[in-house]
Amino acid sequence: MSLQLIEAYIPDKHFDKVNEKLQEQPHTSYWVSSESEERMLIRILVDSDEVEEILNYLESVSNVVDGFETMLIPVRTYLSRQTLNSESEEETTQEDADEEEKQILLRASRQELISFVERNSVTTLNYSLMIFFSAVVGSMGFIKDSDAVVIGSMVIAPLIGPVIATAFAAILGDYKLLGKAALTSFVGVGIVVVMAILFNFIFHMSGESSQYTSRTGVTGSDFFLALAAGGAGAIATLNRKAGNLVGVMVAVALLPPNVALGMSIGKGLWGEAYGSFLLVTVNIMCILLSAVIVFSLAGIRPVRWKEVQRANVSRSLSIVFVLIIVASLVGVIFLGEGVPLQ
Repeated sequence: MSLQLIEAYIPDKHFDKVNEKLQEQPHTSYWVSSESEERMLIRILVDSDEVEEILNYLESVSNVVDGFETMLIPVRTYLSRQTLNSESEEETTQEDADEEEKQILLRASRQELISFVERNSVTTLNYSLMIFFSAVVGSMGFIKDSDAVVIGSMVIAPLIGPVIATAFAAILGDYKLLGKAALTSFVGVGIVVVMAILFNFIFHMSGESSQYTSRTGVTGSDFFLALAAGGAGAIATLNRKAGNLVGVMVAVALLPPNVALGMSIGKGLWGEAYGSFLLVTVNIMCILLSAVIVFSLAGIRPVRWKEVQRANVSRSLSIVFVLIIVASLVGVIFLGEGVPLQ
């Protein structure tokens, strides 16, 4: 069983009503203490499945009354007489198996996901440095025509966070967060392109590198790669596991084409630069489309009515906009010369 602890600081004059409402919610354990002369503290130990409903209620009352504060704390271990003695070994094994099966369909609460996404939507020094280093490694991989070095650059490239955050913000209709995430994504792309241009001037990369030539045009497989990367990134985010393995998958679709774009610009090969630019755009749009669909199916929604209405519009517009971009790019690729869809 996965448990989390909710701590809610409640103003005294609202305590009775809120306490009654919270006690109606399913919980493993429940504590009440006096925090101060003006506030009471309620601690609720609940299964992770029940967290979002309780947080939604606390969010709704916190929005209209001052003095409410809520914290969500992960619980790594919980021991009590009941947990130690209530089940036989056979029953425990069966419950663990059932729990593991259920976890496939579960996700973190909306509030946890928002906090996770917000952290990945900010252009920090750490993010910029990691993009810088991945761009250096990736550029050297192109120059050396080394698969291993290019793969290494994808391992350290933190590109998954802001791209998936952009799709998540679109689902919520949070345009401020959307702008921050999109800006962070563009900063990452810009750093990679600029570094690739500089390294091309320094080392004069050969245009016959297989790492380079394979990223100067769009093939049918690129669409499926980007769609799969976006879906994997979205599901990993839903389970707060957007780590290196899934990050590599997203970086596969983003980092090498950006390096190829910078190399092409640096060499003045505008036809190849156009092909790389199309590949970058196709990959970004397919990742966003896949992530938006996954988040929609996962039931990511705001709580307040005005935000719900805005999110419904934003979600529909996001899907339509990305579909139009992808369809336009497919048309350009089919009809354009020198960038065939194979």
